[in-house]
Amino acid sequence: MAVTTFGTRLREAMDRLGPLCVGIDPHPGLLDHWGLPHTAAGLETFALTCVEAFGGEVAVVKPQSAFFEQFGSAGVAVLERVLAGLRDSRTLSLLDAKRGDIGSTMAAYAAAYLSDTAPLRADAVTVSPYLGYGSLRPALDTALGTGRGVFVLALTSNPEGPTVQHAGGAGHSVAGGVVAGVTGDNAASAAARQLGSVGMVVGATVGDAVHDLGLDLAAANAPLLAPGLGAQGATAADLRRVFGGALPNVLASTSREVLSAGPDVAALRAAARRSADGLAGLLH
Repeated sequence: MAVTTFGTRLREAMDRLGPLCVGIDPHPGLLDHWGLPHTAAGLETFALTCVEAFGGEVAVVKPQSAFFEQFGSAGVAVLERVLAGLRDSRTLSLLDAKRGDIGSTMAAYAAAYLSDTAPLRADAVTVSPYLGYGSLRPALDTALGTGRGVFVLALTSNPEGPTVQHAGGAGHSVAGGVVAGVTGDNAASAAARQLGSVGMVVGATVGDAVHDLGLDLAAANAPLLAPGLGAQGATAADLRRVFGGALPNVLASTSREVLSAGPDVAALRAAARRSADGLAGLLH
C-alpha cells in the first residue's frame, strides 16, 4: 500500500487551515505568564493545554524538544503525550529537535523520531546539516519510507548563523549546498507536481541573504519553515522580500505571539486563528 507523503499531507493542511505552524515553547517566562510552576507538572499543564487549543485548528504544531528534555524523563514522558495527542487530533506535528550526527547515530535519531513505532514519533523533525548534507541520509530515507518529513536548517535568523551558512559566498555557499541537496531529494515530488517532503528552515528575518547568495528556493519544491513572525518582528514585506516566488510553500512559524494569549483555551485558539487567517491572505 502506497504511503501518502508528508508533503502531500502538509499541502492539504495548509490549504485547509492556513499556512501556520504554532510552537509549543514552554520557556520560563511563559510558564510565569500562565501562572504555572517551573516543574514537570507545570510543563504538562502548559503543553496539553496547547494540544487542546491547537489540535485540529492549525496546520502544524511544533513542540520544542529542549523545553521538555530539561525536566528529564518526566519531561520526555510529557512530550510523548503531546505527540500522541496531536496524532489523535489528526494534527501534523513537527518536533523541533535540530538533530545532526553521522552513521549509526544518525540512524538512531531517525528511528527515534521518524519510525512508525517510536514513542516520540512525529510527522516531521528538524535536522542540522553541518556535518555534511549526506550525513542526513538515514533520516531522509527513513522519512521517505514512512511518509514523514524533515526540515533542514538552511538560513537561520540567529546572528551567528551567517558565519557558517554564508561561507563561500554567492554560488558556493554552505547554504547553497543545503538548497542543492534538498532540491535533489524533492525532484521526484516536483515531477509529480506535489510538494516535497524535505523542507528547509529559512528565517523570515534573513533580509537579502537569499538573493545575495543566489539561492533558488522555489526550485527546491520544499516546505519552507519560516520562524520570525510576530514577536521576532518579521513583517509581510519581509516575507515577500525573503521568499519571493516560493511564498506559496512558506509555513510561517510563531510561538510567543499566540502562546501569550493563554492559558485560556478559547483565547489561544482565537489567537491562532487570527494568525492563520492573516497568513492565508498574505502568502497566496
